[in-house]
Amino acid sequence: MDLQLKNKVALVTGSTAGIGLAIAKSLAKEGAKVYVNGRTDERVKAAVDLIKKETGNDNIHGLAGDMANKSDIDKIISSLPAVDILINNAGTFEPKAFRDIPDEDWFRFYEINVLSGIRFSRAYFDKMLQKNWGRIIFISSESAIQIPEEMIHYGMTKTAQIAVARGLAELTKGTNVTVNSILPGPTSSEGVVGFIDSLARDQGKTKEDIEVEFFKNIRPTSLLQRFTETDEIANLVTYVSSPLSSATNGALLRADGGVVKSAF
Repeated sequence: MDLQLKNKVALVTGSTAGIGLAIAKSLAKEGAKVYVNGRTDERVKAAVDLIKKETGNDNIHGLAGDMANKSDIDKIISSLPAVDILINNAGTFEPKAFRDIPDEDWFRFYEINVLSGIRFSRAYFDKMLQKNWGRIIFISSESAIQIPEEMIHYGMTKTAQIAVARGLAELTKGTNVTVNSILPGPTSSEGVVGFIDSLARDQGKTKEDIEVEFFKNIRPTSLLQRFTETDEIANLVTYVSSPLSSATNGALLRADGGVVKSAF
């Protein structure tokens, strides 16, 4: 299937690893001009080189910048004043008991997970409307619906992303611009893999044992009963980024492995 993405300009925030890297690679395979973002020049260059090598697409570029830093975001926008596709993927998470989450963590999570996407959307949204074509996608989480007790501050930001995306979608009426939210379930991203590795070392167990226990005790409603692969998330994001997804707007699209125990 031709997803009609050739030469579309895409910015994927937080795309040097995990879901973001998988999305950037998937868009590159479809012929898009992809801008990769990460916090350091070294990480960005490594990701750009990897994507070029694995996809054969040389139209891959890097834009380093910390999503917690407004001036970094402003520099990226100045370097890239317009895009066809914006993937607001950058995010942070950390399991922490509610009583131990200080104000600083609440503000930091909100700035990275929510406000970075708002800032980029604010810069590109009107230009998409003027062009009468564009895609904005927020990578939220099933944690937006089922707030995890072990990281309430993370769940809060993921719910906020959905609100922003739906509000923006309301402003696209009668246009060919769409704004949607993707809700991955537990995914084998860089952060999750590191967390599982740490638990396995601390408890003297295998990673496989930890994964089984995770889905038995923490996410028992999962129908998949394993961590989703990043490519599985990227496949859905790439379709929603394409002109073929024109009837999908203002939606919550779940790739959660059935963790959310609901048909709606």
